[in-house]
Amino acid sequence: MVVTRIAPSPTGDPHVGTAYQALFNYVFAKQNGGKFIVRIEDTDRTRYNPTSQQRILEMLEWIGLPPDESPTKGGPNGPYIQSERLPIYQRHAQMLLDSGAAYRAFDTPEELAAMREEARKAGRQEQGYNRRYRDYPKEESDRRAAAGEPFVIRLKVPLEGKTIVHDLLRGPVEFDNAQLDDKVILKADGYPTYHLAAMVDDHLMGVTHVIRAEEWLTSTPFHVLLLRAFGWEEPVWCHTPLLRNPDKSKLSKRKSDTSVDSYKAQGFLPEALLNYLGMMAWSMPDGREIFSVQDMIQHFRLEDIRLGAPVFDLEKLKWLNGKYIREVLTLDELALRVQPFLERAGLSWPSEAYLKQVLEAMRPRFETLQEFVERSRYFFTEDYPFDAKARATLEEARPLLLELRHRLAALPDVTQEYAEGALREFAAEKGVKAGAVMQPLRAALTGMLESPGMFEVLHLLGKERVLSRLDRAMNT
Repeated sequence: MVVTRIAPSPTGDPHVGTAYQALFNYVFAKQNGGKFIVRIEDTDRTRYNPTSQQRILEMLEWIGLPPDESPTKGGPNGPYIQSERLPIYQRHAQMLLDSGAAYRAFDTPEELAAMREEARKAGRQEQGYNRRYRDYPKEESDRRAAAGEPFVIRLKVPLEGKTIVHDLLRGPVEFDNAQLDDKVILKADGYPTYHLAAMVDDHLMGVTHVIRAEEWLTSTPFHVLLLRAFGWEEPVWCHTPLLRNPDKSKLSKRKSDTSVDSYKAQGFLPEALLNYLGMMAWSMPDGREIFSVQDMIQHFRLEDIRLGAPVFDLEKLKWLNGKYIREVLTLDELALRVQPFLERAGLSWPSEAYLKQVLEAMRPRFETLQEFVERSRYFFTEDYPFDAKARATLEEARPLLLELRHRLAALPDVTQEYAEGALREFAAEKGVKAGAVMQPLRAALTGMLESPGMFEVLHLLGKERVLSRLDRAMNT
């Protein structure tokens, strides 16, 4: 059975890069009738964020990539949080010690710092570990460990030859063993490093395909050597291209908004975000830009992932989100999605029918659900702001608006049936174009100079609100 996994670290906001990797892992597992596992890699206790773990798991549910096994779902391979698996890693580290594939190193932090400084002063590019305990007598090592002296466990990396990583997208990638370090696999506090924990977990959880970011490619020879030391079979390695900032640097929160929670709060749709992430390194065979996760499951091939430098472009994401709002979601679905945003802003609506009418009028004018709230506030409350351009327009048009108010008050209603002829007749009497009447009216009724068609606005607000707002505008 195909088994894939992601293993995010709970160190902050749920990252779009996590969602990006989860998408490929989820799709590949599902199209092969396999399992998608999520485990939490929290062994770096210095960066651990206690709220991040739950937010990552909630993000995956919200975005539509639910795992088959995880800390919340459970499963036969638990626990799925690495800090709860410490005895497993310690036991496996001991196995490598017993076989001679690893060794204890008793260096103090001060000694390691001095070693690195010496290498730096000598001008050596490679400032890795000097392997002083690699061939240390076993009896002495056992004695010092039994006496309680702190130590780490390091893997013995071959000193000669090459380690070849067979990557699905890149082919064979060779690494000179002489350039590899004897990396730590178990720290002095009993916690594993990523390298040991990830490989032990992948093996015990039956992971068949490791689909992860290309930044891990340089660590993979070490992972290959770890698997060989245990006598375990390698998974299929597939290192996907990193998401990039517009300047081609690695996508980071210093230069871009990387938080999925932030995009959720802004009113991006999970379907649109997944669609966009899928476009980053893959394309539908027929070239269409709008596609679902189910479409990906039907057509996706790992081998078709593009090895480029995909740029995460917020404007392109907004464009795609707008396409979903206008062309994919039904009006009923859109109304359901937007209601929490209106409620969060303290806004209410008289009926579902009214909300749908406003959405229909506004659909071409917003690309996120939060933009809808910001640009349509005047449909839901009398407490709407006037922007600077609207205020300037009102200042120039007060006498005109006073007359216009009397004209509208005399009409049976302000629907297009009654209002259009009256407004055009009024403009003709004043010797101005219709726009010279419509813009001050729009400014008074909406607080801005951009809105749906004036007759749509009049119809939705109704005569009573229209007259009340004209009174307010003339007294503002």
